[in-house]
Amino acid sequence: MEKKTVVGVKYGDVTGDRVPDIVYLTAVQTPNSPFLQQITLVVQCRRTAQSFRIPLRENAGYRPTIFLGDMTGNKVKDILVVISTGGSGGTIYAYVFSFLNGRFAQIFDVNTFNEKGQYDVQYQNNYKAQVTSKEPDKRYILDLTTKGKEYLTEIYNSDGTLKKPIQGWLSPLSGLYPIDFERDGVYELDAYQDIAGRYNADRLGYMENVLKWNGRTFESGRQYVTIFGEER
Repeated sequence: MEKKTVVGVKYGDVTGDRVPDIVYLTAVQTPNSPFLQQITLVVQCRRTAQSFRIPLRENAGYRPTIFLGDMTGNKVKDILVVISTGGSGGTIYAYVFSFLNGRFAQIFDVNTFNEKGQYDVQYQNNYKAQVTSKEPDKRYILDLTTKGKEYLTEIYNSDGTLKKPIQGWLSPLSGLYPIDFERDGVYELDAYQDIAGRYNADRLGYMENVLKWNGRTFESGRQYVTIFGEER
């Protein structure tokens, strides 16, 4: 039987009894590698000595971390677990758990987030790309001239028209950061996704969604596109 070790630990009241609990991650360490498998979330309630073992849908990866903070506004800390996938796109697995009705319920799932997002990335004439989001319903125009002459001449004619249609895409979630934007003790989740052009490493910028708990789920309260500056 493979031996599990503790790979991360935090202390805080996640059960609402005003007694700090022990929240930790266990995993099986791959020999001679930082790759971890069978990552499991465990909560030990210090008031009752009850232990909760919480399986993760995607439970293998690198550098798993725990964050404890109130994300639902009920004055009790929730649990955010983030795991690096190790993929070339820098994507992550991320989950949020909240103590509801005597058990831990998953209230954020990275797969659901990735599947729900509906975006369209289209290159346009005159060295531009259009990014559209369906929820929220927004449109962004990106200036591609900062990509450099060599990049532009590969895909545009001398008159600024596209040589052929090009469609980009949004990569899966690559960053999820708890931030108390309103300084009210309740954390929002700042979610980042790469906007890819012709291939994964061809980043046009980042799509940023600030996710806020609405009582049932996390929804995007604010959305931005972040672009790269031109080297001068």
